[in-house]
Amino acid sequence: MSALTQKEIQKAAIYIKDKCPVAPEIGLILGSGLGVLADLITDGVSIPYDEIPHFPVSTVEGHEGELLIGMIEGRRVVMMKGRFHMYEGYGPEVTAFPVRVMKELGIASLLVTNAAGGVNTDFTPGDLMLLTDHLNMTGRNPLIGPNDPALGVRFPDMSTAYSRRLIQVAKETAAQQNFEFKEGVYAGLLGPCYETPAEIVMLRTLGADAVGMSTVSETIVARHAGIEVLGISCITNMAAGILDQPLNHEEVMETAERVRERFLKLVLGFIPKM
Repeated sequence: MSALTQKEIQKAAIYIKDKCPVAPEIGLILGSGLGVLADLITDGVSIPYDEIPHFPVSTVEGHEGELLIGMIEGRRVVMMKGRFHMYEGYGPEVTAFPVRVMKELGIASLLVTNAAGGVNTDFTPGDLMLLTDHLNMTGRNPLIGPNDPALGVRFPDMSTAYSRRLIQVAKETAAQQNFEFKEGVYAGLLGPCYETPAEIVMLRTLGADAVGMSTVSETIVARHAGIEVLGISCITNMAAGILDQPLNHEEVMETAERVRERFLKLVLGFIPKM
């Protein structure tokens, strides 16, 4: 990580602090159709991405492109309403740049959500899956290049990429609401095309339960920075070849809307415990 990148992180954080001087405790990154979580924020400050120094801009439908800072259930959060993807032309270090900025702002834990295709044939659209691990199938890593020890160690441990403590908190919250999460391994691919049926067979053989085009770079950078991560996939469709029907982004958005109330209730339940 170059000295210039450290300066970019600090410059972005200073701009945000000028808009909202109170430090956030928890970071939230929302996937396709899951920006509804922003409805829960009180006393919020909204900052468009294109105003923040060195921030990229989201170009995907369902990703609105603003940073929100405010309160949810007594905890101060910073929320990305819309994220960045490598298939938009950004490098992995750019897609995860906001995580660096969140760390600079003061967060200690991160909730990352995504819309994913179900690879596990026991899943159905509308399921919510806790990420227990991931497969980085993008061929890229956001930590490539010189390492800045101020940001993290050269060879970060990824044996518990997704916090066991936070997974347990989420499961206990769900049980209190008479809901049960699915659990599994998320495969992150480059995109933007959906996978072929043969690729889905390969991913299932490798141990994947869900597949998407995000999350992995953000989690790697978060762990490098010493941030605890909780990951949740909304299974918005079954992956290619399972139902013998074409895939489209509209189905992703429709399913995310269908699970809206359940998703919001769960997040309200476990954010105070993060």
